[in-house]
Parts: sequence; structure tokens; C-alpha cells
Amino acid sequence: MSSLVVLPAPLLSLFAFVMVVAVVALVAWALHLMQAANDRREFSLMLAGCMVCSAAVGLATVMVLTLTGANRLEARGLLPPIPQLESGVSLDAIVLPWQGSPQSRLGSPE
Repeated sequence: MSSLVVLPAPLLSLFAFVMVVAVVALVAWALHLMQAANDRREFSLMLAGCMVCSAAVGLATVMVLTLTGANRLEARGLLPPIPQLESGVSLDAIVLPWQGSPQSRLGSPE
């Protein structure tokens, strides 16, 4: 198993609940800003509401990716281990212009 930190189930559930509450609070604040923008006829409040709403969507996306990612499921024992691949690039199959004789680069005169 890789060296991932696994939170206990109650703590993970509490973390997920807090994140959901934060997303709901951000959406409620965005709706409040947009209602105030409509009442006062201020476009800047509408933009602020859209920015808060996009922050809520971003937070929800990060939460879903964090709590259900492949590494997270592997650490909890729900997926088989992900194989570790060797990283790097092999240049064995590449022929560089300065390798070989000058005649082979120019073509053989016949």
C-alpha cells in the first residue's frame, strides 16, 4: 500500500459534512447577494454573487475529487493497489542528426 494518510471513518464523515455545510452556506450567500442585487439594481452585487457561487462549485468539485479519488479508495482498501510505473524517457530509438556519418545524412551519391 502507498504512503497515504487514511483518516478514520468518523473523522472523514465529519470532514465531508463540514465541507457540505460550507458549500451550502456559500450557495445561500450567493443567492442572498443576487437577491440584493435585484432589489437595489446593482450589477456589482450580481457579479459578487456569481463569484461566490463559482467558489462553491469549485469547493464541491475539490471535495468530490478528494474524497473519491483512486488513491483515496486504494488507501481505504476499496480498490486494488495502483501499480507504480517507472518514470523517465528512453532515447534509444531516436537517431539524432549528428549521429552517424555525414554521407548517411546527405544520402549516398551514386
